[in-house]
Amino acid sequence: MSAGGAFGGNRGVSPVPPEKGVFPLDHMHLCDRAKKEYLNCLKNSGHQSEKCRHFSKLYLECRMEKNLMAKQDMSELGFVKESDKEASGEKVTERIGN
Repeated sequence: MSAGGAFGGNRGVSPVPPEKGVFPLDHMHLCDRAKKEYLNCLKNSGHQSEKCRHFSKLYLECRMEKNLMAKQDMSELGFVKESDKEASGEKVTERIGN
């Protein structure tokens, strides 16, 4: 056996956690409906995720409500409130598929 162990792991080196931490998988299927709606939207839109952002937001909100991920402000996750968009004068346009 080498010093790395049976599977070639490097013993003595501690792993570095991900930046946002880890969150539990949805083993109890608490947010399956929101997940399926999002995936169906992706499939129907030709995998153009910007057209399915509202389903993505609902899925993340469900995960936060069920303690499957840390609660965060949606703006930290890339979602801007509609009132904030209007105040900044930002126009929301829908992309046309190729």
